[in-house]
Amino acid sequence: MNLKEIYAQLTEDDIKVLKAIERRLKTHEFVPVEILEKETKLPLHRLERSLYHLNKLKLLRRMSGSSLGYRLTILAYDVLAIHTLMKRGVLAEIGDKIGVGKESDVYLGIAPGGKRLAVKFHRVGRKSFRHVARNRPYKLEDSWLLQSKVSASREFAALKELYPRGAKVPKPVDKSRHVVVTELIEGAVELYTKPDIPDPLKALEDVLVTIEIAYKDVGIVHGDLSEYNIIVVPSTSEAFIIDWPQYVEKDSPLAERLLRRDVEYVVRFFKKVYGIPLDVDEVVRRLKELPSGSG
Repeated sequence: MNLKEIYAQLTEDDIKVLKAIERRLKTHEFVPVEILEKETKLPLHRLERSLYHLNKLKLLRRMSGSSLGYRLTILAYDVLAIHTLMKRGVLAEIGDKIGVGKESDVYLGIAPGGKRLAVKFHRVGRKSFRHVARNRPYKLEDSWLLQSKVSASREFAALKELYPRGAKVPKPVDKSRHVVVTELIEGAVELYTKPDIPDPLKALEDVLVTIEIAYKDVGIVHGDLSEYNIIVVPSTSEAFIIDWPQYVEKDSPLAERLLRRDVEYVVRFFKKVYGIPLDVDEVVRRLKELPSGSG
């Protein structure tokens, strides 16, 4: 059963129960039924029916013991985010999965007017917690759900700063919990697939200009840039940088090393695949130069 089918089966009681458990994310690993009864104000028979239904849909995990309790699964968090985005009028429909990353799933979204959107669900817990914690420049929450929420918030904040300044990134639309909604860049494919690009130099320049805008104008470094988080539109040779949650601030001790590494990966790929020879040192020097008249 896919996400769309699961969402269609939910009742108002189900949403109320999920939200009640969500409110206790920071205080309870498993929320006891007694607390849910008070939080939802549902009669016990309706609460139990909803809990049974949600458990059957794999939206809850149940802990049995001296006190029966429940916690949300990542699928339940997906459902709550979709519900909020639909209530806001951002989404009219959620479609099929159109992309999978190491820490995200991307679905097709349809806006009320029919516009196609990209709906990205952050999945920070997909990797081991130790690995994630070691490779993130920000404090992680204890819950994997809350970690994913932090990741989405960071990405959305970065896109909100980058897009108005002319950076080649997807246009941000809205976010809820661990979900970021952006414009869908029609016809785009992942750079790692080595697509036939009419003007690969233009694509490379798009990437370098976006790195420069991020560094000079926004004050951040992507920090994990490679052919796996660059998408290109072959018909126009446009290139866009995606996946921004792990960015580091420009004044971080890691920033210069990560900036150079980002550039090295990109330049090396374009040289190997498209035969464009650029000197990494020269590119990094250009990116770090102050605009004329500064200082």
